[in-house]
Amino acid sequence: MIEVDRLTKRYGKTVAVDDLSFRVTAGRITGFLGPNGAGKTTTLKAILALIRPTSGTTRVLGKPYSELDDPARKVGAVLETSRYHPGRSGRNHLRVLAAQAGIPRQRVEEVLELVAMKEPAKRRVGGYSLGMRQRLGLAAALLGEPQLLILDEPANGLDPAGIRWLRDLLRSLAHQGRTILVSSHVLAEIEQIADEVVIIHRGKFVAQSTTTELGARAAAGVRVRSPEVDRLREMLAGQGMSAIVLEDGALGVTDGTPERVGELAAANNIVLHELVAEKATLEEAFLELTAGETTE
Repeated sequence: MIEVDRLTKRYGKTVAVDDLSFRVTAGRITGFLGPNGAGKTTTLKAILALIRPTSGTTRVLGKPYSELDDPARKVGAVLETSRYHPGRSGRNHLRVLAAQAGIPRQRVEEVLELVAMKEPAKRRVGGYSLGMRQRLGLAAALLGEPQLLILDEPANGLDPAGIRWLRDLLRSLAHQGRTILVSSHVLAEIEQIADEVVIIHRGKFVAQSTTTELGARAAAGVRVRSPEVDRLREMLAGQGMSAIVLEDGALGVTDGTPERVGELAAANNIVLHELVAEKATLEEAFLELTAGETTE
């Protein structure tokens, strides 16, 4: 569905994207992650033919975006750099886009309903909040009922209710068979909606996998709770396992498995009240892979 092949983009001496390659599979939601300045927006612009790569290629639906027939009906995009005429109403903004793409005017009302903007659409875009402009951008991206959506930080400016609404909308669109590539720094949301993630760092490819596989690759541990916590901790340390006391009094154990911790506790007649494997979150995996640099 999307192919990025050895993409490089330089701005003078600055390398924004460096020999980057990845594929986005059809019919899935793919999170596109990286610290601030990693090259995510540059990559998305290259995919949409908004910038010319220094080298390498990008393809959408098997061909460069610039060669697509009727692109509005195949690819919908929301970029942080989207622009609107401040004096035009949201509805008229969409009507202009629809007319340019040969899309029936009735579709404007359908997408306004879909993004919960029927009433605000009467107002001038210049008075919109960031969250309202994000919804308007999504409405514009959906005008042509595209097969593919490319979204750059669509949750920016949305309140918690708006983020939940966006999550439900993207899930609904994915269930309809659409392919979605979404760049976001809200990692908890990506973990809930994405089938897989692509991570880049300093313009380079770092990893691509399902969220479950990525969490399994990151450092995790064991959580164990016992009324004999001090003896348990000393016993584990003697076996080369680091254990720290957590806020609720349980132990967080690294360098061990639940099976090994349980066997050692049983052999030493230590009572356990809880013993579970701790799974790394997407955020923890992301920070480990990018050496702790943030996405903001």
